[in-house]
Amino acid sequence: MLLGIDVGTGGTRAILIDRAGVVLASHSAEHAPIRSDHIGWAEQDPEDWWRAAQEAIAGVLRAATTAGHTAAVRAVGLTGQMHGCVMLDASGEVLRPALIWCDQRTQPQCDWLTSTIGYERLIELTANPALPNFTLTKLLWVREHQPEIFARIAHVLCPKDFVRLRLTGEYAMDLQEASGTLLLDVVHRRWSTEMAERTGIPLGWLPRLFEGPEICARISQTGAAATGLQAGTPVAAGAGDQGAGAIGMGILTPGSVSATIGTSGVVFAATAQPTLDPKGRLHTFCHAAPGIWHVMGVTNGAGLSLRYLRDTFFASRSYDEMTAPAASIPPGSDGLLWAPYLFGERTPHLDPNARAAFVGITASTTAAHYVRAVLEGVAFSLQDTFTLFAELGIPVESLRLGGGGARSPLWRQIQADVYGSAVQILEAEEGGAFGAALLAGAGVGAWPSVAAACQAAVRPAQTIQPLHAAAMAQAYARYRKLYPALRQV
Repeated sequence: MLLGIDVGTGGTRAILIDRAGVVLASHSAEHAPIRSDHIGWAEQDPEDWWRAAQEAIAGVLRAATTAGHTAAVRAVGLTGQMHGCVMLDASGEVLRPALIWCDQRTQPQCDWLTSTIGYERLIELTANPALPNFTLTKLLWVREHQPEIFARIAHVLCPKDFVRLRLTGEYAMDLQEASGTLLLDVVHRRWSTEMAERTGIPLGWLPRLFEGPEICARISQTGAAATGLQAGTPVAAGAGDQGAGAIGMGILTPGSVSATIGTSGVVFAATAQPTLDPKGRLHTFCHAAPGIWHVMGVTNGAGLSLRYLRDTFFASRSYDEMTAPAASIPPGSDGLLWAPYLFGERTPHLDPNARAAFVGITASTTAAHYVRAVLEGVAFSLQDTFTLFAELGIPVESLRLGGGGARSPLWRQIQADVYGSAVQILEAEEGGAFGAALLAGAGVGAWPSVAAACQAAVRPAQTIQPLHAAAMAQAYARYRKLYPALRQV
């Protein structure tokens, strides 16, 4: 069996798969709520991730045993929320809560980086502009506002790599994850000495780098005692959630694209060479498989938009109960639009101060209109990335859906209509944990390569054709006018 662990935002999930890609067992454990002391702040306790990981791993091992799956766990792969800044002292103890991916407080540090290094030079060095989501900007905020903590830093990790540290005792990071720190030379797949020197971040704080399927550590005696795994079990480097999720969906060759709606939303395209957006609206990262890269556009408040709507106005209802009436609302939601900027926005606006809004409310607007408008607004925000792909000549030959947006029949039809393209649903869309398990299997030779792992384990189950592409194109044209108008307010 192969174990994949996904240290997400809301919780940690562990799955066990076999060599055919069949999910044998899964178990999840929730995280404590995000701490947000001020508007735009978002922090979590890394030790809470480790607590949840122990629960998830022990739970999935029990579930597998109960189901009669007694094979040994041959390898472990890790994935999780990207960009979070975990600061540790020399003994590996956490110095403060981690600033996570959706924290937006660091725009002043981004402005400093851009003025000090230059916008074009930043993209030359890291393939990306300075954004509040990235790890480096969070370090610079701590240096400015909490110098006593900054002075004690000896190690910097991202969320899933902290869990690896607790499992194995090793400091390590994969290249796909490192691409989101703003400290990696993405083109040459190595830490950027110039970025470290110009920002005053010691290279010694940064962990060793590995390709996604490389075995970088083994389960320690302490990790074994905490989880039930066998000491010495190989652990692959893995990838950030988007890279691992793309592996789990078979997005490896140019022209293959995924649109995934989790808490955030991501449109992800594999590329044979690093493809840079001179304006920095798309992220260019190393892929989780060796020797390839990817570009992606990110919507900060995708699934978060639907959760916000439910928690605020539909607290007693399930997502299915909440969305069912929205299926009777016509495409375009009778003119109601949702701008999903609950945590600022990345693609294409790069604006941490963007704010969400419903526009077009009338006396005839019903609760079902609001739900459908949210589903459509999130899809429109992802369509912004496809618009950039067309501008930059990035091919889209096949499109697969993932995350919550793939599990809802209404939402996946809306996506097909908005993208104006047939979309595929996979037989087993298990998110980043599935891709992490595939990377681990490739790392120990269960398959000869990551591509072979995907070929053996990733199977399309259904193709959905667009039904209302013309109506959605008209609504998207109106949606495109929202951000410039809202920005004036």
